[in-house]
Amino acid sequence: KKAINADGTSNAKDQSYVLYRLSQQQLAASVFPLGEMTKDEIRHIAADSGLINSDKPDSQDICFVPDGDYAGFIERYTGGTYPDGDFLDENGNVIGRHKGVIFYTIGQRRGIGTGFGKPMYVIGKNADNNTVTLGSNELLFTDTLYADNLNWIAFEYPESEFKCKAKTRYRQTEQPCTVYPQDRNTVRVVFDEKIRAVTPGQHVVFYDGDIVLGGGVIM
Repeated sequence: KKAINADGTSNAKDQSYVLYRLSQQQLAASVFPLGEMTKDEIRHIAADSGLINSDKPDSQDICFVPDGDYAGFIERYTGGTYPDGDFLDENGNVIGRHKGVIFYTIGQRRGIGTGFGKPMYVIGKNADNNTVTLGSNELLFTDTLYADNLNWIAFEYPESEFKCKAKTRYRQTEQPCTVYPQDRNTVRVVFDEKIRAVTPGQHVVFYDGDIVLGGGVIM
């Protein structure tokens, strides 16, 4: 009998998206005692037990980057430096200078600067060329992505296309889509409606109801 990975009761705290990489062996040896409880219920239990952190505010940052300086963490962790470079438009024309590719994420608007004559968003990054591509918000929407480095939980491997729901970000609502296997480690995913800011290197996770089918890394 296969072990499963399912949504938690609290959508705001559900961790099924980030746990899709677990193997059958790991899931079979795992217990999630809080999966059917909300954070408020846990706080009440903690308060009744006299725990001093029962009313501690929720963390808003990555736990290992408490100061929120993600770029600084990357520089310290990799030992690398990330110099400034060119902002490009969607046609490849240089339209300005950026302060380093690690300071930008797909879909970002804040921190880009002004002077472009219209609102601009990060629509692409190329670390090899040290460029960041800017464009309109409309250019961030797509209905198709490819993913590899797959991990399937519900089955060994899909032999044919199938419909399900998927999300490409932790707090995103699952969206209807069709998954088309390309080979043993690559799929093409076509969403019923366009979604925003699909980001290479992030993860797409597939759901059937509240059950995680598997997922992969967006190419």
